[in-house]
Amino acid sequence: MSYMTTSERQSLLSGELAVARTRGLFAQALGRVAAAFGFEHATLLNAPTIEDLLLKPLIIESSLPVSYIKDFDRAHMLRACPFAARMRESAVPQVWHLNDPGHSQAFPAGIRNLMLQHGLSAGIAMPINSGDGQRLVFWFGGERASLGQSEINELAMIVLHAVDTYNSVKRNEESTHSALSARELEVVRWTAQGKTSIEIGQILALSDHTVNAYMTNAIKKLDCVNRTQLVAKAIRLKLIN
Repeated sequence: MSYMTTSERQSLLSGELAVARTRGLFAQALGRVAAAFGFEHATLLNAPTIEDLLLKPLIIESSLPVSYIKDFDRAHMLRACPFAARMRESAVPQVWHLNDPGHSQAFPAGIRNLMLQHGLSAGIAMPINSGDGQRLVFWFGGERASLGQSEINELAMIVLHAVDTYNSVKRNEESTHSALSARELEVVRWTAQGKTSIEIGQILALSDHTVNAYMTNAIKKLDCVNRTQLVAKAIRLKLIN
């Protein structure tokens, strides 16, 4: 998108976000925003509170490598991150580039080395309040030159569209949750515990065909393709523990 003017790029990316109706499409659009600005990874997370110890539970969507998140949490780096407190207290975008001595020294050695190992030498964290009072952070990282002020301003405008899209997707998901019947939730819950349709039927005094029918309905309602995805999504959406 380097051949585009700023207004054209902003319009295109905002338009792609506007038509993203599902969580998957939203994540894809967020990834295209990252790529358009020369970043490899995009993350949407809940802003950390003073009590939070781990990054993973805060993440809503992310293209970060699983190994990065595991290593970050294994070393309990969240509280040592220089941006954590700022993301709670300020709406000012936090920009970094590890080639800048001032930025580099702000990060503890462990975090700095992990970021360099995963090609996250440059990036930006953008705190924003969602419509329901929830504080979110849009985070972009990769290997590129430090962001200029005009790029920060442009990205800030696009992020406003992104939070609107996220709020819309979240409302759609919440309405879908209420559409699952009690039986469908029971079937999903037992499936998550590793039970087969026959075993679930025995537990609930249903035929395996009826269990499969409930399962099929739940898969459709949560916009999934199979049982594995259904269980994973139900857990993520806190429909089941």
